[in-house]
Amino acid sequence: MIRIENLKVKFKTESGWFEAVKGVSFDLKKGEVMGIVGESGSGKSVTSLSIMRLHDPAISLFSGHIFYKDIDLLALPEEKMPDYRGNQISMIFQEPMTSLNPVLTCGSQVAEAIKRHRSGTEVKNVKEAVLELFNEVQLPSPEHIYNSYPHEISGGQKQRVMIAMALSCNPDVLIADEPTTALDVTVQNTILKLLLRIKEERHMSLIFISHDLGVIGEIADRVIVMYRGEIVEEAEVQEIFNNPRHPYTRGLLACRPSPERRLYKLPVVADFLSEDEQGNIQAGQTLTQVLETLQIDEAKTAIRKNIIYSHKPILRVENLNTWFPVSQGLFRPVKEYKKAVNDVSFEVFPGETLGLVGESGCGKTTLGRSILRLIEPTGGNIFFKGTNLRDLSSDKMRAFRREIQIIFQDPYSSLNPRLTIGQSIMEPMQVHAVFSDDKQRKKRVLELLERVNLRTEHFNRYPHEFSGGQRQRISIARALALQPEFIICDESVSALDVSVQAQVLNLLRELQEEFKLSYIFISHDLAVVKHISDRMMVMNKGRIEEIGDAEDVYHNPQSDYTRKLINAIPKGIAVKS
Repeated sequence: MIRIENLKVKFKTESGWFEAVKGVSFDLKKGEVMGIVGESGSGKSVTSLSIMRLHDPAISLFSGHIFYKDIDLLALPEEKMPDYRGNQISMIFQEPMTSLNPVLTCGSQVAEAIKRHRSGTEVKNVKEAVLELFNEVQLPSPEHIYNSYPHEISGGQKQRVMIAMALSCNPDVLIADEPTTALDVTVQNTILKLLLRIKEERHMSLIFISHDLGVIGEIADRVIVMYRGEIVEEAEVQEIFNNPRHPYTRGLLACRPSPERRLYKLPVVADFLSEDEQGNIQAGQTLTQVLETLQIDEAKTAIRKNIIYSHKPILRVENLNTWFPVSQGLFRPVKEYKKAVNDVSFEVFPGETLGLVGESGCGKTTLGRSILRLIEPTGGNIFFKGTNLRDLSSDKMRAFRREIQIIFQDPYSSLNPRLTIGQSIMEPMQVHAVFSDDKQRKKRVLELLERVNLRTEHFNRYPHEFSGGQRQRISIARALALQPEFIICDESVSALDVSVQAQVLNLLRELQEEFKLSYIFISHDLAVVKHISDRMMVMNKGRIEEIGDAEDVYHNPQSDYTRKLINAIPKGIAVKS
């Protein structure tokens, strides 16, 4: 269906031409699911966008060949590409919120694609065709979704709308670019099954792009591993998992948290490969060698937990409620409330990491923000070191926020794009009068940058100049600037590559030991929560389903909901050491 021969893609930058894809070649067979895996910047999305010819010709250069059947797409004039783009080859883009137009309803956007590519004789009633697609991708209440705007539906529903749009013209080849990144594991599992079902029913070929080999193992027949614009390994999916030949592949397989292994620190790609002065890749340790050095010491863990739970709780939440009024219309009394947090009680001990896990909409983020009173609770009490935060005035609460900080889910939107990262980290110190002058504050910022594995010369750069993982490190440095005792990590690794995620999780654990921090670690990924947490709390529809030791909750769940979350974790294929 698709044959790529020696594809090279260059982009024009301020310093010259940058080669993003360096001589990539592969075939996609009819009915096959081809997985393309690699970190951000490896060339995965650039390769897929090249198949669609979606790069800006003013700043990009192509060479090589991309054949759809026997037609070289790179040799076609641009006016001929719409005959293939959308009709024969379609794409599900990575981020549905930015791919969907916020001022148009979901139905009208899918209808637009049908009108653009399918003739009126073929589709007499466009709305009926859209509703059929919404039914096919299993959207609840298709008529309601048709008239809804993107911000009015959930992340999983937006992704289904994008799938419906991609399917609207009956393509032969579907490219899915990170379609499940940052989705709940349960929603992700549903989307993977949906794509496989539609692929079989429509006899399509599928290119599935991801940074997570666990997800690739659930869906792909064959896998291509990309690293810095090149293919470093290609094999059947079982071969990739059971006998990975390239050290980079071994690193990707190892760095995702495994619920079956107990490690105090996650492996990272650098454990498996290095580069010499000429840039040639040198193989590092084997998986067995790496895991031997990272095994958790059960005796030390038991001693640590005994120390933690011998102290009084640093945070105690009692019967906390955060309810939002459901509007019945203008000037009508409120009769109904959305109970985002509903009678929640728990404790966090000094030096402990309490993991908070659940699907989107279960109330995790609302609970975290309610503790900080960034959202005012409806009822209940929040005791921090014996002081009820609900009794504090706004001024006194601001002072307490020096001791309780939050790392937000999206570091890009939580950093001011007009401030350098040095100014962003220094700002809370100025607000809380930490140190007497900016010279001392700058010295502290430079120390923090180095501590989170960034460089001092980054001080004067802006957020857009950094990768997602680097921006998350900046957010961590900002949270540490006030020397807090307690940090709420709100989905702080959910959208990161698995390799970068491992680095950030290791950093959070190191910082906890160094600065004696207590964490509430919020995530929808139970495997990540189990790795980093001492105790785990499972939340569903505003209530606590169960709470207990992380190992006990995973291996002996008491709730059907917890079992559902565990079963949805991508298992891939068993990896041999």
